[in-house]
Amino acid sequence: MPVYVSMLRGINVGPHKRMKMEKLRLSFEALGFEQVKTFIQSGNVVFRAKKISTSALSKKIEKQIADDFGFPVSVITRSAEELGAAIENNPFLKRPAIDHEKLHVMFLSEAPASEAGKKLEELTIAPDQCIGLGNEVYFYFPNGISGSVLMKKPVDKILAVATTTRNWRTVNSLNQMCRDCR
Repeated sequence: MPVYVSMLRGINVGPHKRMKMEKLRLSFEALGFEQVKTFIQSGNVVFRAKKISTSALSKKIEKQIADDFGFPVSVITRSAEELGAAIENNPFLKRPAIDHEKLHVMFLSEAPASEAGKKLEELTIAPDQCIGLGNEVYFYFPNGISGSVLMKKPVDKILAVATTTRNWRTVNSLNQMCRDCR
C-alpha cells in the first residue's frame, strides 16, 4: 500500500476547529488506513492506504472529519513520492545565502489559473519571494512569515484553490516520516 501525507488547513489555531490528534488518528483508521501517525498539533497525518488519487483521498478524509468533528476542514493530500518531489523541486535551494529556516511551501489542491499565479507574484513585496510550480508555491520570507505583507492577504482566494502552508522544517519532517513508513 502506498504512503500518503494529508495536511489539514486551519485546525488548532485559536479557539475554533480544535481537535485532538488521537481522535484524528482514529478518524483515519476508521477509513481503513494503516500505520496512521500524526505530526505536531496542526493536522499533519502520514498513513498507508490503497492506491487512490490524492484528490479523491482528500475528499474522503474531509467527509470523515466533518462527520467525526462536526466542522469542515480542507485537506490537501500528497503521495510520499509527490512530497519528495516537492522538496527536490524547491527552487530556493539552488540559490546562495538562503536561510532554510525562512522557507515555506504552500500546498494547493490543484494548480491555479496562470492569471492567479501572476497576481500572487505581483502582490509579493521584497524582500519576500514566491515561485509557483504546479501544485505548490514556494516562499522565502527573510523577515519571517509573521513579517510578511503577503501572508496577511487572502492567498487562497487569490489563487482560487484550497491551500495549506507548512514551514520547511515540517515539510522535511513529514518526508522523513513517509520514508520511515515504507
